[in-house]
Amino acid sequence: MKSYLSLICLWCIVAVSRADWVRVWEDNFDWNGGVDTNKWDFDIGGHGWGNNEEQFYTHNRMENARCELFPGSGNGRLIIEARKENWDNGRRFTSARMKSKGKWTYGRLQIRALLPTGRGLWPALWMLPERQVYGGAYWPDNGEIDLMEQVGYDPLRIHSTVHTQANNHILGTHPSNSVIVGDATNNFKIYTLDWNVDKIEMFVGDEANPFQTRIFIWNKQGDWTKWPFDQPFFVILNIAVGGFWGGAQGLDENIYPRRMEIDWVYFYQWR
Repeated sequence: MKSYLSLICLWCIVAVSRADWVRVWEDNFDWNGGVDTNKWDFDIGGHGWGNNEEQFYTHNRMENARCELFPGSGNGRLIIEARKENWDNGRRFTSARMKSKGKWTYGRLQIRALLPTGRGLWPALWMLPERQVYGGAYWPDNGEIDLMEQVGYDPLRIHSTVHTQANNHILGTHPSNSVIVGDATNNFKIYTLDWNVDKIEMFVGDEANPFQTRIFIWNKQGDWTKWPFDQPFFVILNIAVGGFWGGAQGLDENIYPRRMEIDWVYFYQWR
């Protein structure tokens, strides 16, 4: 019996020692041309997106979403570009809102990004659920995870937030925090989400220390209305123009085009 228990303990030690974060999905954008539509889809339209936004999101249009190699390098990045131009529905701006075809429950999302500047811009790196599992409404009942939001009138302040049925911005109860990142618009930064069974944490840093600054932490509380984060979510990358938050101090219409650059997107799970 003792020998049997010893073997079980040894197996557990070996299993834990071999467990690690494994990259299960990635996009490095290492070419000149269009977005990989095997990995990404697009939200389309100019109806305000629930936030009174000014832009029209186009479908796989190179002017708004494309891959570009860094000059003299085989390394590339995704360009999401907001432009001032007349478009459908009387909209005067265009942009892109990309969403990953990959979907996951729990894990680590990392995105290396360079943020734009300009009053009226509202770039975001975030996640929404694949399906409506809880409650009577897709949002906010099923949750939202905002890894990074920035508004152009305060471009060095990085916000991280979660939304649920009981905790959301409409009620003014959403858990949120922000930090100042002095070079967020001059240098690429790594934005990290650690999403576990009972805790969500978000960080910002660089290659030397991706976890340099914790922006946000939220622990599981109470019933499902406070924790709908037990189901598959997908990644969204976008730049909005205007809106209740992004346009709170007006729009500078002389800045366009403006772009967010994303070097890579990685998703890991613990194995």
